[in-house]
Amino acid sequence: MTKKIKNLFDTIPVICKHITTEYEGELAVIAFPRFRSKFMQKYFVPRNRSPIIRIRLDAHGTTVWKLIDGVRTTNEIVQMLTDHFQNEENFAYRIGTYVQQLQRQGFIKLINTEEGDTV
Repeated sequence: MTKKIKNLFDTIPVICKHITTEYEGELAVIAFPRFRSKFMQKYFVPRNRSPIIRIRLDAHGTTVWKLIDGVRTTNEIVQMLTDHFQNEENFAYRIGTYVQQLQRQGFIKLINTEEGDTV
């Protein structure tokens, strides 16, 4: 059972262990196995397909991704990106939505700083 997030900006995003980061120039590419089980990879990945899925992040996504280190809170990441987003309207909301999307897709886990629990 997953816990509800009381305040997203007080959570610490942590990259999941099955995710690797590669770079194409300045942009990050996150990579993860199509299936974690060797059995599933052997029998369910078509021969002409890679067992690894790669997702290329855009410039903003790469900038946020680089700051996810398992120590900083989402709020600290937002504060560090104030200049990068040039104080765009609602940039904090956009970063929060992006962090939630990364969590829903299983790329990161969120640790609740108040309770120390993974959300």
